[in-house]
Amino acid sequence: MLSVLSRHRRLGIGVLAASLMLVLSAPVSSNTRDQAKRLHDRIAGVPPSEEMLKDMVDEMTSSNAVNAALLATETPEFYSVTLKNFAAPWTNREDSVFVALNDYTASVIGLVRDDMDFRQILTSDVLYIGSGPNVPPYSANNNAHFEALEANGADLKAVLQSVPQSSVTGIPASATAGVMTTRGAAKSFFIAGTNRAMFRFTFKNHMCKDMEQVHDTSRAPDRIRQDVSRSPGGDSRVFLNNCIGCHSGMDPMAQAFAYYDYVHDVLNDPTGENGSLTYNSVNDVDPATGTRVESKYFNNAQNFPPGFATPDDSWTNYWRSGPNELLGWDNSLSGSGTGARSMGQELAHSQTFSRCQVEKVFANVCLRPVRDALDRSQIDAMVTSFAASGYNLKQVFAESAVYCMGD
Repeated sequence: MLSVLSRHRRLGIGVLAASLMLVLSAPVSSNTRDQAKRLHDRIAGVPPSEEMLKDMVDEMTSSNAVNAALLATETPEFYSVTLKNFAAPWTNREDSVFVALNDYTASVIGLVRDDMDFRQILTSDVLYIGSGPNVPPYSANNNAHFEALEANGADLKAVLQSVPQSSVTGIPASATAGVMTTRGAAKSFFIAGTNRAMFRFTFKNHMCKDMEQVHDTSRAPDRIRQDVSRSPGGDSRVFLNNCIGCHSGMDPMAQAFAYYDYVHDVLNDPTGENGSLTYNSVNDVDPATGTRVESKYFNNAQNFPPGFATPDDSWTNYWRSGPNELLGWDNSLSGSGTGARSMGQELAHSQTFSRCQVEKVFANVCLRPVRDALDRSQIDAMVTSFAASGYNLKQVFAESAVYCMGD
């Protein structure tokens, strides 16, 4: 157990804001054993072993409650249950937790287990796969590998291993973008449509804001695609007061996905259970467009032919100005680029991304949302600590559990 804590200390974990330090340095009460058990229950969802409980109590009697909580994150159920259920709603349009394990969820679990910079969730060429008896190899065409892991009750903490995403999916390394280019995400958000869903749900799940919350009618509409009518129902005011508010920011950023699609047999496999993610590389040409851009970017182009015709996968963040400047964009980045990876970096390096992860963990561990000034102060402290730990999400779970220990 001590080697686990040593590893966290080497990573700089344990750097806390002043408000959190007050919680951790308070004298341990006589019911330390009950508090340790409560910490473990909140993190792992199962009772601790006697050995684990003793180690946690030892840490807490030394005023190291966060270290005690970090011990609890080494319990297998933290990965197979807590983290699996934590990430599952991000993988589908219904926000349902009742979905099978897939490469998106497994990659979230792996990044947390390995103490990785969690911002890589939207930028890296990494995928986590498993192994075990009667578990078929990973396939880019189905989810059988992960369904078998789950059916076998696999210890995800033990069996997951990272591989380059590009080595098993056939997508070029430069075109990988963390979970956005997993098969699980593609099946939900690149299937049919216009690829806007991938941007919308990525923003919702990792920035904690849906399009209505970033609605801004003051941005230029020059990158809004042709399928958006400029006078819905014959009334241009609907476009000017409503449609433009989302599309003026969303369309220039969703252009980053112009070369991606999810291909499946629409007639015999309408839900895409046996489909796969595709990407148009340099020498690939879509027969309908004559370019690398997928034809879905020109769906319903006759709605407004003078609208923006997508030429490539370059993107620009129009929300760096106006009210959405408050999302806290990273000034060291340019706010524009090409492809999904650089667009993912734009999102992941924002202040809102960090706050979103902290708030989600808080709600998951504390079993409630932020509700008062004390909670908001705690969130601020944990956002600071999240950055200081190298964006290690395991640290946020530990600090949240300590804060809510008395709830």
